[in-house]
Amino acid sequence: MIGRYFNDPELMLKLLSQLMDGVGVTARIFALTLLFAMPLGIFVAIGRMSRHRLLRWPVSFYIYIMRSTPLMLQLLFFYFMIPSLLQPMGVRLDRIWYVLFSFVINYAAYFAEIFRGGIQSISDGQTEAGQVLGLTRAQIFLRIILPQAFKRVIPPITNEVVTLVKDTALASVIGVMDLMTQARGRVTSSGNLDPYLVAVAIYLALNGIAEQACRFLERRFNYYR
Repeated sequence: MIGRYFNDPELMLKLLSQLMDGVGVTARIFALTLLFAMPLGIFVAIGRMSRHRLLRWPVSFYIYIMRSTPLMLQLLFFYFMIPSLLQPMGVRLDRIWYVLFSFVINYAAYFAEIFRGGIQSISDGQTEAGQVLGLTRAQIFLRIILPQAFKRVIPPITNEVVTLVKDTALASVIGVMDLMTQARGRVTSSGNLDPYLVAVAIYLALNGIAEQACRFLERRFNYYR
């Protein structure tokens, strides 16, 4: 059944108010995942490129596991595993922390491979030029290699960002009150599909904002050609 909320402005305003609560949770999951997963992905990429097998092999195995298993399965695994480890210490965490932990370590693996490709695409001449200028290896990486690599990986990162917006809906699997959970609750209680249609419009808007932000970054890095 469709149209009940769209034909009643008062009901629609109430629905929007309820969904906005979920949007706040969805936006928090999205922002915090990016905040922690991208820097972690850079460190993982460095480990993946290490010459030392004792570092490279475990990191490669971690990436393989994260990219080869469904995010939903990882989320459920940590949701049931972590409490069993924390319970003896009397520690209890809100459900959103399990979502954030799962999302961060999952997306860090994807970002690591993206950054690895970007870093390895920079010619060795850039490193040699930095050495001629007397820069340390860390300075060469942070000031020369990483900015150019970041410019090159913005398009694939944009794809991951768009996917992340949609993946936030997986938080509803463990009962986190995100946008999807709120919409599903309204559909269940009313027997009407309008909340899902509104949720679709909100996800489209969120993805549009995310894509425009990525395009803005791409323009800002245009001086690296």
